[in-house]
Amino acid sequence: MVVFLFFGAAFLAALFLTGGMRRYALAAELMDIPNARSSHDVPTPRGGGLAVVAVTLVGLPASTLLVPFSFSSLAALWIGGAAVAAIGWLDDRQDLPARWRLLVHLLAGAWVVAWAGGAPALPLPGLEWDWGVLGSVVLVLFIGWVLNLYNFMDGIDGIAGVEALTVAGTAAVLLGWLGAPGWASVSGLIAAASLGFLLWNWPPAKIFMGDAGSGFLGFALAALAVLTWAEAGLTFWAWLILLGAFIVDASLTLARRMLRGERFYEAHRSHAYQHAARQFGSHQPVTVAVGVINLLWLAPLAWAAAAWPEWGLVVMLTAWAPILIICLYFRAGLRE
Repeated sequence: MVVFLFFGAAFLAALFLTGGMRRYALAAELMDIPNARSSHDVPTPRGGGLAVVAVTLVGLPASTLLVPFSFSSLAALWIGGAAVAAIGWLDDRQDLPARWRLLVHLLAGAWVVAWAGGAPALPLPGLEWDWGVLGSVVLVLFIGWVLNLYNFMDGIDGIAGVEALTVAGTAAVLLGWLGAPGWASVSGLIAAASLGFLLWNWPPAKIFMGDAGSGFLGFALAALAVLTWAEAGLTFWAWLILLGAFIVDASLTLARRMLRGERFYEAHRSHAYQHAARQFGSHQPVTVAVGVINLLWLAPLAWAAAAWPEWGLVVMLTAWAPILIICLYFRAGLRE
């Protein structure tokens, strides 16, 4: 009962803080102005994701009062997340060079992997691969990629909030099932805070998340993937499945744009979800579809990967295959 009261308090705090951020953004003229690459038509306040950042950073130490939690895990999430949110907030205000943002992102990823003790052995059919230093490098790059793709995928109303709510919420259930109540409470905290923001960001959005919020959520989910694999046994495959909707769309889009020689870091409107939103004439059907896919397709398969980790690669490819087909159908990475 106390845990659910904690989640409820996180939800309400994020809900009211997002409203406060909207008032501040309007007063400070911190607006997202539509341009040729935007998916919205009217100037909209941005920076609402800071409410999720604040609630999560305050809630992390508070959660240790409910369930015992290691200092190292708390430090990995808190310091790394605060650094990513800070560089995102600066970028929201003055457009920092991409190289400085990327440096902070990779350092935050390395910080998490170091606290996790490196890369755990990767379960494969018939063996567990101890991939050592290579695995650590891959996990740092994984955190950096998920962090940035979350920003890329935050391009229509509600989609980033729905992704965080459903992925973190499902992870909380899986971690509880695995007997890791501390990690379940952290995942539940992120889900509750994301829901508070989502009510303001639901189509038509009254405020946007901003780089600070999207970067923080991408980092938090990727860091959870690494830390809960190392400490709670929630296999890496399960996390790759849970994040599949975002990973497949962003990765396919990036690959196609790079093959055309385009600058991958420049803003564009060629993700599958953006093509789909224009085709349907609305953001809401696409945002709802992402939530449905996450809960009805990816969540059960993530449980299967957690239950039989040696078959996780096979389950992951099964989970990703129809998403890849959908992304190809909606012309991910192709110009309008």
